[in-house]
Amino acid sequence: MKKKMNRRTFLKYSAAVGATTAIAGVPTLLRAQAPEIKIASIQPVTGVISDIGISMRRGNQMAVDDINARGGIKSMGGAKLRLLLGDSEAKEDVARSEAERVIKDGAVTLVGPFLSGNAMAIATLCEQRGVPFVMDVAAADEITKKGFKYTFRVFPTTSKFADSMLFYMDKIMKEKNISKIRGVVTNTGDLFGRVQGATFIKALKDKKFPIEVLGHVEYPLGIQDLSAEISKIKALKPDVLFPVARPGDAKLMIRELYKQRVELQGIISPGSPGWYEPEFIRDMKALADFVMDNVPWYNPVGKMYKEVNSAFSKKFPGKYIDTNSGYAYLGVLVIADALERAKSTKPDDIVAALKKTYLKQDLMVGLAVAFDERGDNINADTAMIQIIGQSIKVVLPDKAAEAKYIYPMPKQIWDRGV
Repeated sequence: MKKKMNRRTFLKYSAAVGATTAIAGVPTLLRAQAPEIKIASIQPVTGVISDIGISMRRGNQMAVDDINARGGIKSMGGAKLRLLLGDSEAKEDVARSEAERVIKDGAVTLVGPFLSGNAMAIATLCEQRGVPFVMDVAAADEITKKGFKYTFRVFPTTSKFADSMLFYMDKIMKEKNISKIRGVVTNTGDLFGRVQGATFIKALKDKKFPIEVLGHVEYPLGIQDLSAEISKIKALKPDVLFPVARPGDAKLMIRELYKQRVELQGIISPGSPGWYEPEFIRDMKALADFVMDNVPWYNPVGKMYKEVNSAFSKKFPGKYIDTNSGYAYLGVLVIADALERAKSTKPDDIVAALKKTYLKQDLMVGLAVAFDERGDNINADTAMIQIIGQSIKVVLPDKAAEAKYIYPMPKQIWDRGV
């Protein structure tokens, strides 16, 4: 009779079989997988500014894909990033509820959300929940003035926008021998629009800059008719319109200016996304030409920009890296860099790493990302861009310029038609 196999003999036999099987190339046990790190992107991918939100989500996701392709977070065993997706619908209450949802789903850090009002809602929640939050695009100074511990901003502040705008306007006025400009400021009624418009006006007054503000026109985000507002502007007879707009109202504004034949020397935004989005240029065609915008922008001579833009254009035909998608990509790089140095997903460890950030980059205009005590990127900067021949060109500063700015606009500006 065969002897019964006791437990010791069974284990010995099993170990031998396992070793033989492994040698044969068929492991009996799967290797331990590197942990997965969840981060979340909250962008307005539906609603009144969905074009921007979709572009930013693409920038966030491509950065995650690139980081994972390069080996993930190496200090944590090659952990791969997983991007949880949220849609703010451009609404503050929805932004907060989406942030709550992704935090419950395990996101250790949040990125987004374009709109400053949405950013304030998310930052307030992240402070309550103790979750790090990196604002890729959101400019209102008020957010970081709250003294939040967990919130950081890669994007320039509204104060930086105003300072750069005056710098560029001073250069233009001196080069064109202009002693004074009469202008009208317009803005959307959301947090960013109000703050951006008011900050620009305040900077003009504080520095006694030779731009006379004849009027300040504000209207709701998502407005469908600007005929009354443009009539007011026409009656004031400004030299220059200084609009803070989104793509939807930028299109309405250009069409109405054309319809009412408002004569202007220039349309120069103190800084807003309505004027450079591909959809705006595509739909407005020749009417888009000569618009200028003081805006955070990609570095046209940067090695990182050329590589990322090439990959982005291949992945999304007809699209390119711009302010929003570029900063969305950069925001995720900042998070990955912090995770790499923190070697941890604990909130306070990530915050400590973010505070010590010095991320060299030449994707966007500006120097290395580094945060001050409020969480603002001290090296974020802007460029003056202009649409020339239905193509966007950097026209200032001179060191990054791709073309010479055109000012004033041709007198027959509205004869180009739609």
